[in-house]
Amino acid sequence: MSDVSKAKGQVRRIITGHDENGLAYVTEDRVAPSVHTNPKRVGYCLTQLWMTDQSPALIDNGPDPTSRPLKLEPPKNGTVVRIIEFGPEGDWIKKIDTADTAVAWGALGTQTASTNTEGKAKHPFMHRTESVDYALVLEGEITLVLDKEEVLMKEGDFLVERGTNHAWANRSGKPCRMLFVLIDGAFDPAISQHFAEIPH
Repeated sequence: MSDVSKAKGQVRRIITGHDENGLAYVTEDRVAPSVHTNPKRVGYCLTQLWMTDQSPALIDNGPDPTSRPLKLEPPKNGTVVRIIEFGPEGDWIKKIDTADTAVAWGALGTQTASTNTEGKAKHPFMHRTESVDYALVLEGEITLVLDKEEVLMKEGDFLVERGTNHAWANRSGKPCRMLFVLIDGAFDPAISQHFAEIPH
């Protein structure tokens, strides 16, 4: 086993594959290399762990898909798994405007996720992706902000987030670390027809 340091924010990533005889072995054992901070979100750190591009997923010995430019949404018909650390919110969150949110989402490779286009959202980082997201709190606590309500999530709590408008608000005063799996999806037209009618 490789001796990989466990510095704050680092995630050890182990990848398996098959040799020329079809036997299983470890192809990689190191700190996950795709790590991203955000210029407008203090204490934010995203570690991209893996991605798939199709369903069923191709099982091969292909190159590391996380070496591509970061994109918030999963690939079409694909998945993405990541760990995100959310730093505690301070006075800086009150100064975030729509120009700042555009920069923040741009750093995550998306121009379409933000629903805070007029600066009137419940939280400056309200957003929506056309995906089903699994979210598990690994450490700390965080508040899930939705259009109609808020839910405090603590260590061990698990969420299935079905393309809803939401934000993550860390009001705990301590970092919160979460595991996310995003699966590409398609909105039910009966739901998506209302999006333009919802004020943000």
